[in-house]
Amino acid sequence: MTKRKVDPITLSVVRGVLETTQREMTLTLEQTARSSVFNLAHDYSTALFNHTPEMILQGQDIPIHLGSLIPAMKSVARFFEGDIHEGDLILHNDPAYGGSHIIDTCMYYPVFYEGELVFWTVCKGHLTDIGGPVPAGYNPNATEIFAEGLRIPPVKLWDKGKPRHDVMNLLLTNMRARRDQEGDFNALIGACQVGARNLINLMKKYGKDVVQDCIAELLDMAEAHMRKLIAGVPDGTYTGTAILEDAGHGYGDFEIKATVTITGDSCHIEISSPPQIPYFINSYEGNSHSGVYLGLMMFAQLPPPYNEGLYRCVSTDMGPKGTLCNAKSPAPHMNCTTTPMETLTDAVRLAFEQAAPSKVSASWGHANGCNIAGWDKRHDEEYVTMVLASIISGAGATASQDGWHACGPECCFGALTSGDIEMLEHSYPIIIHRYGLMEDSGGAGRNRGGSGTCWEVEPLDSPMTLITFGEGRRIPAMGAAGAKSALVQPKVGRLEVTRNGETRIITENVIETIQPGERAANKNPGGGGYGNPFERDIQKVVEDVRNGLVSLEGARLDYGVVITDRDSLTVDQAATARLRAAA
Repeated sequence: MTKRKVDPITLSVVRGVLETTQREMTLTLEQTARSSVFNLAHDYSTALFNHTPEMILQGQDIPIHLGSLIPAMKSVARFFEGDIHEGDLILHNDPAYGGSHIIDTCMYYPVFYEGELVFWTVCKGHLTDIGGPVPAGYNPNATEIFAEGLRIPPVKLWDKGKPRHDVMNLLLTNMRARRDQEGDFNALIGACQVGARNLINLMKKYGKDVVQDCIAELLDMAEAHMRKLIAGVPDGTYTGTAILEDAGHGYGDFEIKATVTITGDSCHIEISSPPQIPYFINSYEGNSHSGVYLGLMMFAQLPPPYNEGLYRCVSTDMGPKGTLCNAKSPAPHMNCTTTPMETLTDAVRLAFEQAAPSKVSASWGHANGCNIAGWDKRHDEEYVTMVLASIISGAGATASQDGWHACGPECCFGALTSGDIEMLEHSYPIIIHRYGLMEDSGGAGRNRGGSGTCWEVEPLDSPMTLITFGEGRRIPAMGAAGAKSALVQPKVGRLEVTRNGETRIITENVIETIQPGERAANKNPGGGGYGNPFERDIQKVVEDVRNGLVSLEGARLDYGVVITDRDSLTVDQAATARLRAAA
């Protein structure tokens, strides 16, 4: 790390402008986007890069986006090396070029100052559709990537300031709900321009060299934070293993293993996963970087700044090409940002916790969601959307507190929002009968896991296609420090479809048609618990029952607390003592 003469006041101001710029980019996306995935759920991320290109600031957005932006930005810059000009705007989604999954579409805007490329502003967002045979892109029947939607390698949407309307029209013509996609594309473009404007104004005020020196100092600062953390971990090799459950398509459970080697103030992370399969849970290398970095950061819990300097002392090996976490074309992959990424994240985090048990925490609930599509008679047009409200699960507990309710899944780590129910009902011809926390869904422990949610929908006046994705429907979120749940079924995800008064439980990924008068309830897992649940304070269990978070059965089976009456919440102290003593 090079020592520079950087005025601390100027450094603080430049840092503040960079952070404000990134925040303004995300607010631009929220305020100008068309789809509910953007303007309600905030399924997008923004970042700033220097000309190298090295990420100089990552937004506090969707973690599973941000790690993949690092290899993706480098891949795009290499593709157009020698052909990058002021006024260019590049679009890309292809995992073969470092992308995550093809529904996450990314804009790259080179920022020039006095004729020189200095920065890039970058925005990534989850479009509601990307073409292909199944609305919203998630095709559980796909056996290759070509059955999932449009692969877009790096392509210029603007060439030296001139918009390529022909390219944009080609893309939009192949997507459903064109108005939504066009509106979201415009929002991504606008956010990149807002970021560029602020960076240019910053250089006009302080000069390019001063700004670049400040950024170099911030990169070194992040590196120093990570090196100090790793240096405090004993040298050695540590492993973590997590199980990816069979989603009902006959492939069986998979084991993902992370091996972390600590040497001084640096570490190497090696991933071992089974061969790729003809099913949509394969992850290409760029996307797998996000899972690895999220697992590392869950363990590290470092203060800002958050930039690529964090990873200078971290090397990775995703395993051989053609494996589940290092897939190669034509592997289908659309579910990869949740499955297998959350399992990969757990494996990495567990490996680090082997090295430092004092930092152990429970896993968050994994994504188990649905997309919907159909015909909107109000506007005489097709609608399609990913229902982000349907994947809101519980957070894992820690040594110091219960897990937070309804802020998962793990891949988004609290950055995803569900939006107002009324806005979803306004946007689409549906009625939402229920959206709330689920009883007994939080993992049992001395500190309880956060509760998952139920999202129940009915189409109003025409059939609705509903596509499920994800997992966590058989294996609950992992607890920590001796946490274990006796009552498992309420703590895993599932889809419940009610027709003619009968309810069918679905635990695999399917494409269903829901008619008016029928209901589909998507139920999400809670987070894992921490510590022995029979050591949980009895009054806390009583309060959980009072608040509808734990049932009488759950109090007895999971916590060894016998409550004789729900109305009075009277605890049978003798029976409780016997249960807890026996355990």
